[in-house]
Parts: sequence; C-alpha cells; structure tokens
Amino acid sequence: MSEQHVVVIGGGFGGLQLVNDLKGAGLRITLVDRRNHHLFQPLLYQVATTILSTSEIAWPIRHLYSDRQDVTTLLGEVVGVDTAVKEVSLRSGMTQRYDTLVLATGATHAYFGRDDWEPVAPGLKTLEDATTIRRRVLLAFERAETEADPAVRDALLTFTIVGAGPTGVELAGIIAELASKTLPREFRNIDTGKTRVVLVEAGPRVLPTFAEELSAYASKALTELGVELHIGERVMECTAEGVETSEGFISSRTIVWAAGVQASPAAKWLDVPADRAGRVIVETDLTAPGLPDVFVVGDTASVIQESGAPVPGIAPAAKQQGAYVAKVILARLAGKPALPPFRYRHQGSLATIGQSAAIIDFGRIKLKGWIAWWIWGIAHIYFLIGTRSRFAVAWSWLWIYLSGQHSARLITQKETMRDDDRK
Repeated sequence: MSEQHVVVIGGGFGGLQLVNDLKGAGLRITLVDRRNHHLFQPLLYQVATTILSTSEIAWPIRHLYSDRQDVTTLLGEVVGVDTAVKEVSLRSGMTQRYDTLVLATGATHAYFGRDDWEPVAPGLKTLEDATTIRRRVLLAFERAETEADPAVRDALLTFTIVGAGPTGVELAGIIAELASKTLPREFRNIDTGKTRVVLVEAGPRVLPTFAEELSAYASKALTELGVELHIGERVMECTAEGVETSEGFISSRTIVWAAGVQASPAAKWLDVPADRAGRVIVETDLTAPGLPDVFVVGDTASVIQESGAPVPGIAPAAKQQGAYVAKVILARLAGKPALPPFRYRHQGSLATIGQSAAIIDFGRIKLKGWIAWWIWGIAHIYFLIGTRSRFAVAWSWLWIYLSGQHSARLITQKETMRDDDRK
C-alpha cells in the first residue's frame, strides 16, 4: 500500500494543530499556505497599534517543521479543487494530488457588499493589514503636526473604528492610550490628548457575544479612556474624508474596519452549501457534505453546537477542530470505528480594554479589570510559539507598563494610495 498523502491548505491554528498531531503517523503531509508564516492573530491588533513588532507574533512555517521529514511546506495560493480526481490547483499552475484534504483557509474581513470601502477602511487579518493600519495611524499624527487648517487637523486626529467586537474594542482602547499617554511629549504643534477615537457599532452594545455585565464594564472603561461610543449607528458610507452613519457624518481621515468576516472561497471550490459568511456547512465529523475525504476546519467551517449556537471563529475552536480531524484520520488508518461527532469545549472569551483592563467570560465565572488583564496576558504568552517570542512579548508589555512608551512606532513603508488625498 502506498504512503497516504494528506494535503493541508492553511497554516493557521487549525492547520498547524492537525499537522502537529499527525506526527509519527507514517503519512506524507504537504502544507500549503499563500504566506510563509504562521500568524498569532489574537495579538495582531498590537502590531497595528505600535506595541509589538511583526516578528514577535509570526514564525516561518518552514522553520516550524524543519525537523519533520514527513512534512513538505509549499508557498502557494489555491485557486480550485477537483474532488473527482482528488487534486488541488495552485495559482502557479502546480497541482497536488491528495488522499485526504484538509481546508483550513481562514477568513478575511467582509464589507457587506461594499468592497469599495476597503481602500479607505482596511480590516485587520494579516501582517500587511496591521502594518498598513499602524502606518496610517502614525502618519495621521505626523500630518496633523504640520497642518495649518484646523478642520483638516481635527479630521487627522479623529480615528474611527467600525465594529465593536473584540478587535474593535481592543484597537480603540490602545489608540486612545497611545494618544493620551505615549505621544503628548513628542509633538509641539498639536495636543495629542485631544485626539478623538470613535467606535461605531450597529448593534445595541459593545462586545455583543459577552455577558451584558461585561459589555457594560467594557463600555465604561472605554468611555473613561476617552473613546466615543456610537452605538446603534449603521455605517452608510466610507470615504477618504470620513464615515457617514445613520446618525450623521464623522470627519475622520483614519478608518479601521472591524465589523465582519467573510470565509475563503472553499465552498465554491468544493461546490457544497455555505452559510451567509461563505463558510462550508460541514458534517458532524467536520467533513464537507458528500466528500468523506475532505475536511474543513477553523473560520472556513460552519459548525453548529448541540445548543444550536455556532462554534465561534476563535483560535481555541480551530485548534480543537484540527486535533479532532487528526484523530479521525488516525482512526481511519488504523481501521477503527468512526469517532463520535465533534464537540466544541468553550474555554472562555477574552478581550482587553487598553493596557490595564480586560474582561473574561468563562461561563459561570466572569472576571473584569486588572486581574482579568493579568490572566489574559499570561494566557496569550503561554500560547505563543517558542521561548524567544514569549520573552520578547513579555518584555515589550513590561517596558510599556513601566515607561509608557511603545517600541514599534516606525513608519517603514510609503503608502501607495491616499497620501496626497490626506494632506
């Protein structure tokens, strides 16, 4: 019998967990990703807000598996899957035959049919997104310093975040603290303490997936940081001049989109049903409908719990799904009976508000404030890959806590769009 070939598309949490758990199984594994690094997305917002550098939350995939002769890593972008012949097509023209295929291709930000907003309101899913946002935030302060027109200066010092989920709340809190605590002594012509940070949310409250008491605490903490909460307002238009909401116009030259996600085109590749966000509606064993040799995990999969609620698109869920699929594959190889359906074990929801407060929802146990922030920090450091990264992140946080200075405030790339428009 020839060696079984498992092709894994996506080097995120789900894909890596699967590959890790298949170690020593006697399989030939090919891991394909369109980027050469694994990204620790929960801390991506800290790269966007000048706290961490890119190398502290990302690691080359090839290096992670340099000692695994059973794993071949390919840099490439999938453009199609032929399930009839079990073949994956890459944009380069290369193809990969598979015995078992695992799609862990993640998701990107969704603009609800207004993709034309993306150039002026970037989302936050990749390192490129984070460095783009960081550059725009820092350039806004630099341009305000030399701007003579008060109206334009005020617009430059207004930062609008659309969407009050964890990403939006975390971004708003850190930008507010950056303006009020880190930058005031460094500028001469502007008062960065007068910066406006506006958080727009169409729903009735911030952090809608958390318990109401924690949501209320987050709202209070954000308000104390100076963040303006525009709750119950729908975004009607995003332009280089600002954001038009259902309640009026916000003159703002820096907009960040944190309002929704859209899955990769995996459902189209497989020609199977998908939910409204494009996620594949998988079977209870995480296989695609009618395709027992194709698994879908992470943000690409729509998984419904016994309670009827969807499994959240967070890192622990993706890791659990990757581990489950590895067990299914190993059971099949060993000729064992099918495993019970996948069951998601919720380990809690976490979000930070600035650099000294957080909320944690463990279900029955709910924490907020300083103690929650410490638990949040310890948990994130624990899940980072490698001692070097854990030490680097811990040191960066300690330095900011002691000095109030963010260490990753470099403008390293020239913006190709909107530079002239924003002067």
